[in-house]
Amino acid sequence: MNRSAQRRKNAIRWAIAVVLVIDLALVVVNWRASAADPRELLRQKNILQRQHDLLAGDVKRAMDIRQSLPGAQREWDEFFAQELREASSGYSAVVADLSTIAKEAGASTSAITFRQHEIANRGLVEVEVAATVEGDYPSLVKFIKGLQRSHNFYVLDSLTLASGTTGGNVKLNLELRTYFRA
Repeated sequence: MNRSAQRRKNAIRWAIAVVLVIDLALVVVNWRASAADPRELLRQKNILQRQHDLLAGDVKRAMDIRQSLPGAQREWDEFFAQELREASSGYSAVVADLSTIAKEAGASTSAITFRQHEIANRGLVEVEVAATVEGDYPSLVKFIKGLQRSHNFYVLDSLTLASGTTGGNVKLNLELRTYFRA
C-alpha cells in the first residue's frame, strides 16, 4: 500500500507541476497582450469602426430596398402588362416589327428564326431571335437605331457584318432576345 500511495503522490505532484507550467505560460501571454502598442490598438479600433460603418450602411440600404419592394413590384407588373406581348401573337409581331424597321431604314430582312425557352415560375417565355438584314451601311445603322426605338422589348446579344451578294450591300446577322407573357 505504501507504494501505491507513493505513486499517487507522484502523479498528483506531476499534475500540479503541469498546471503550474500552463499557468505560467498564460501569465506570459497575458503580460505580452497587455503590453501591446497603443498605436496598434488604435489602428485595430479604426479598422473595426470602418467595418462597422460599412455594415451599417449595408443594413440601411437593405432596409431601403425592403421598403421600396411594393413600388418595384407595381412597376414590374406595369412593365409586364404593357411592354411584353402575349406568346400567341408575339412571333408575328416580332416578324412584322423587324420587317417594318428594315423597310423604314431602306434594308430588307430574311431568315428570321426563333428558339423558345420557358422561364420557370415567372410567367415568361424567352425567345431567341436570329435574323439577317441586308442593305448598305447607312441603312443598317438606321435599322439598329430603329431596334432601339422599337415599342417591342429587345435585348441585342450579338451582331456580325458580312459582305452582301449584291453590289455595295452588307449583311447584318443579328442575335437578339425578346420576352413574351406565357
